[in-house]
Amino acid sequence: MKIAFQMDPIGPIDINADSTFRIAEEAQKRGHELFYYTPENLAYQEGRVTARGWPLTVRRKIGDHFSLGDEAEVDLSEFDVVWLRQDPPFDMFYITTTHLLQRIHPKTLVVNDPFWVRNYPEKLLVLDFPDLTPPTTIARDLATIRRFKDQHGDVILKPLYGNGGAGVFRLTETDRNLSSLHELFTGFSREPLIVQKYLPAVSNGDKRVILVDGEPVGAINRVPAAGETRSNMHVGGRPEKIGLSDRDREICDRIGPLLREKGQIFVGIDVIGDYLTEINVTSPTGIQELERFDGTNAAEKIWEAIEARRA
Repeated sequence: MKIAFQMDPIGPIDINADSTFRIAEEAQKRGHELFYYTPENLAYQEGRVTARGWPLTVRRKIGDHFSLGDEAEVDLSEFDVVWLRQDPPFDMFYITTTHLLQRIHPKTLVVNDPFWVRNYPEKLLVLDFPDLTPPTTIARDLATIRRFKDQHGDVILKPLYGNGGAGVFRLTETDRNLSSLHELFTGFSREPLIVQKYLPAVSNGDKRVILVDGEPVGAINRVPAAGETRSNMHVGGRPEKIGLSDRDREICDRIGPLLREKGQIFVGIDVIGDYLTEINVTSPTGIQELERFDGTNAAEKIWEAIEARRA
């Protein structure tokens, strides 16, 4: 098949952690032809959705992990699969790419389905499952957020469309910084904030469960660094081997059919203790850590699901 990757610049990636690299590596092993472009080079031109980029070859060699062919402008409708893999922030630039890619899907299979990526961002899809999630409020006005904090005491405050642990704050019962943080966030963004009850179980780790076509294939645990609330690996969280619990499987049984129906082939959910906190559909990661810990080749399972859909 002809496969295009819409992703952030490939040069600086960590080839031992980046999930897009592992997916491309597995595709190449299976004989597929790779093309790479950055989202800035996606365009709509008189009825065609095009991208300017390069034929791609990848290799697992630090400092020499890819080669590019001659730059070319391609019509993405002529490809079998396009991967939507750039990282958030989930802003209007990101959203616009989903609108453009939606125009070629499903004739060209876009993974994950861009319509539902746009409508199911990480911190909003979980609202469909309130019995699985910690107490949550989404609001911009300070009075609503303050009422939630007064009710629950110890809370987590973060941007609604952030990623990678950026801008995540824990406010304990005695913390007096809510007004200042609200002023800071609303001063540079019109987006709402999300506030959730703090879950002490996060000290034992924030579990990332990988689902492929709605089925759980494994999990890794991400443990916060000493003195940190955030467990994201981007900010120093330590990945550890862990298995799927009965509660994890219960959560996956609930959300899996919806993910499969909406074309969300590669998804990573976050589970703290017994609670689902996020459903990551934009650019989930964790498959390389899972493969190292458990020997589970999630990239292979992802391609099997894609190849079945194309067939």
